[in-house]
Amino acid sequence: MALRNLVLEGDPLLRKKSRPVDEINPRIIKLLDDMADTMYYDNRGVGIAAPQVGVLRRVFIVDVGDDNGLIEFINPEIVEKSGSQVGNEGCLSVPGKTCEVDRPDHVIAKALNRNGEEFTIEATGLLARCICHEYDHLDGILFIDRSVDGKIYNTEEE
Repeated sequence: MALRNLVLEGDPLLRKKSRPVDEINPRIIKLLDDMADTMYYDNRGVGIAAPQVGVLRRVFIVDVGDDNGLIEFINPEIVEKSGSQVGNEGCLSVPGKTCEVDRPDHVIAKALNRNGEEFTIEATGLLARCICHEYDHLDGILFIDRSVDGKIYNTEEE
């Protein structure tokens, strides 16, 4: 198991746009594996993007606990969005804060897997929300930027 340090809100790296992956090499495979270890550690998350572990590459992973299991996205694109769902979100890089965010209820995304094979996924509900949340990280956008009412809640106990 290889855990990576999380980049936290306030670090300018989280606000930068990530670069595409030119070649899926052993470093990218290790990044995917380390991201999964980091995300699953203490069952803390359902998704994580490369910028959250200090790597400005267009890579993220999600696992919302459904039959899909872990899904790895390299150079993802969201090709279709529709509908709306408002729900509470949090983030490993913004610990102790949540807010209500409006996300598409239906998305179609395409990406490469770790073998360089292109795939397309159609997602609704939590999986659609998670894909959009992690995709935003690749463009330097945090969930708190999308608060529907501008209110951000502190969930840390004093």
